Amino acid sequence: MLRNALIHQAQHQVLVSRDLDPTRAAVGRLMKPHGLVVRGRGQALMARMHHVAMGRVSLSRLRYGAEVSIEPDRLEGFHLVQMPLSGHAMVRCGDQLTQSTPDVVNVLSPSLPVARQWAADNDQLMVRIDRGLVDQAVAARLGRPDAPPLVFQLAQRWREAPAWACVVNYLVDCAAHGLDLTAHPLLTSQVEQLVAAALLGTQPHNHPAAPPEGTRPLLPRHVRRVAEHLQNHAAEAISADPLAALADVSLRSLYAGFKAGFGVGPMHYLRVLRLDHARADLQAASGTVASVAMRWGFMHLGRFSAEYRQRFGENPSDTARRA
Repeated sequence: MLRNALIHQAQHQVLVSRDLDPTRAAVGRLMKPHGLVVRGRGQALMARMHHVAMGRVSLSRLRYGAEVSIEPDRLEGFHLVQMPLSGHAMVRCGDQLTQSTPDVVNVLSPSLPVARQWAADNDQLMVRIDRGLVDQAVAARLGRPDAPPLVFQLAQRWREAPAWACVVNYLVDCAAHGLDLTAHPLLTSQVEQLVAAALLGTQPHNHPAAPPEGTRPLLPRHVRRVAEHLQNHAAEAISADPLAALADVSLRSLYAGFKAGFGVGPMHYLRVLRLDHARADLQAASGTVASVAMRWGFMHLGRFSAEYRQRFGENPSDTARRA
């Protein structure tokens, strides 16, 4: 079963409040700005939240102590897996509606509107997973970087997905033992990949389990190796020749393999990864459009805006304005 004692160490506590506005602001900083309303007269808010960041994955435990409505609209930048430890909630994501209980895992998809109503006794364990991380795992699985938005089935009984429960229990153990994964970049990357793979492998979604007909059922080892390297080192200076050396193939073979597997060359694939990271930074309000563009290697702001608009359907300034 999912372990009940998550993160009770004082260093993980980020919120204890009886006031609505500070509670909304604190949770919004770690998740997304949202509407929060206490329902019913005489309800006393007693919010408590613990949070542990683990790279592009984070673990939180949250309860409000009162019946509340939560409306963030679309999550946009992340998938959110909710696992009630006690109590219940009504959850809507797109046109899916379910009652969340300690037996049911809910997966909120970032591209769909979300609304939740938590009962006063609802105590939630939540895993937040960066959208770019999941998109990269989907691209590697399908052999294409331009797959349509991923939409998960909203509800599933977690006892029917023991692999997911095992991964969550591992994250809980890391938090309980005070392990700071961010101090170990290699381990952090492996944990990120593990969480994304476990979610894709256990929760039903709208993408096929195998690549569409006419695409490679399995990427060659050298292509997979370079793609994983690019995913893990997107923030570093990278050129094509060392990638071919890493793959132990000629540069021509590397480009041919990427073109066959992803439809683009490795450097184009890297630009797509960096655009995803830039979007995540803008959504997190971690810099101006210009500083974020520079951080991810886009020296020409006009070209960055054009590529960003082509990929996401909006200007980077629009994303930053909503943060």
